[in-house]
Amino acid sequence: MRKALIVGIDHYDDISPLSGAVNDAHSVRSVLERNADGTLNFATPRLMTGTGPTAKVTRTQLRDAVEELFNDDADIALFYFAGHGYIDDTGGFLCASDCKSGHDGLALSEVMSMANQSKAKNKVIILDSCHGGIAGTHPAAKQIAEISDGVTILTASTADQYAMETGGGSGVFTSLLVDALSGAAANLVGAITPGSVYAHIDQSLGNWAQRPVFKTNVKKFVSLRETASPIELADLQKLTTLFEDPTTELALNPSYEPERSGNEDESVPEPDPARAADFAVLQNLVKVNLVRPVDAPHMWHAAMKSTACELTVLGQHYWKLVKQNLI
Repeated sequence: MRKALIVGIDHYDDISPLSGAVNDAHSVRSVLERNADGTLNFATPRLMTGTGPTAKVTRTQLRDAVEELFNDDADIALFYFAGHGYIDDTGGFLCASDCKSGHDGLALSEVMSMANQSKAKNKVIILDSCHGGIAGTHPAAKQIAEISDGVTILTASTADQYAMETGGGSGVFTSLLVDALSGAAANLVGAITPGSVYAHIDQSLGNWAQRPVFKTNVKKFVSLRETASPIELADLQKLTTLFEDPTTELALNPSYEPERSGNEDESVPEPDPARAADFAVLQNLVKVNLVRPVDAPHMWHAAMKSTACELTVLGQHYWKLVKQNLI
């Protein structure tokens, strides 16, 4: 079972309103609900939005919803919040619609306590709010993070920074988050993990922009969403069949190349169907940067000139994963 609580608050009674938090919440809900192939991912994620005076998200409602999210043994319990954040000497807060100042919001220490004590196997907290990077920080020793096993935190900015909006009705962080979940952060088997999401967001922001924060205490990353893989699994698993060792060069010759111009010398061997099938797999592996030709600009030249091909560094990594039955 995968549970998600997605909150976006634009309306505040006493604090300046926002314009993109609700849009962001809808975008996150939409991308998380199903995998790329249409299968259910987070089935019916709970969506709470503060859109106006008659549609608020109060502190009590927010706290109760977070408590309910983490109060069972789900495979994944994911909490996403877009809205105002606040920080003072006692820690950080998520501002609900009825906050009057900020320190009367939902304390991040409470959120962390619920997550840390939750029986859910994986607890993921994603905050697109100002000062969110303080989440999980020890109140007295700010250089120490207090995160229980299975908890991951991803925030739009550090404890000292503000989370920026794009001007187009969404936050910079969430725009990149949705992009990552849509497939930009997928690995070669189509899995999107919290670590790959963070890497995509961090790489996409300039040196002077807000800096995302990533804190985790997990033995293995869980997949947040599955998308189409850029290569067939069967082709990926042939790495260890085609290459005896990750550093082995696979010798090629014209029998691997099925295409002929008709002007070849008689000494050029005819295409071999089995080798041609392997060559098609090799070309697919080249497309995802796992294999490269040796001493030739393209695989066709490597075959026709009887050179070789080899695994890239990334290819060697995936070769080991296949060898260890991890793929």
